[in-house]
Amino acid sequence: MGHCVFCRDIPRIMENDLAYAVYDINPVSRGHALVISKRHVEQFFDLTPEESAAIQQLLSLMKIFVQKDHSPDGYNVWVNCGAVAGQVVMHAHVHLIPRYEGQILHIREHLKGNMA
Repeated sequence: MGHCVFCRDIPRIMENDLAYAVYDINPVSRGHALVISKRHVEQFFDLTPEESAAIQQLLSLMKIFVQKDHSPDGYNVWVNCGAVAGQVVMHAHVHLIPRYEGQILHIREHLKGNMA
């Protein structure tokens, strides 16, 4: 899967046996992270129960990590499945998006220009 940006060797914040976490290269807010399956599958619904659990584990750990570094007021956990739903990279991943009081999040603009 050399053509897939998530299948390349990219710097990781943390990982477990089945998933890893990185900061989004085109964040919609400070601390915007992605949790990505190590196995190349297109959509979240293609994950095994073990892979889903591994992603959930890293989401929880990343929330603690982001909270310490950025102190957001809330979070969105966001999954796009399929191009029509805004998925740009066809490799299963989950967005952890910190939210800040008074922040306006421009989802449509993000989807148009995002590589994740």
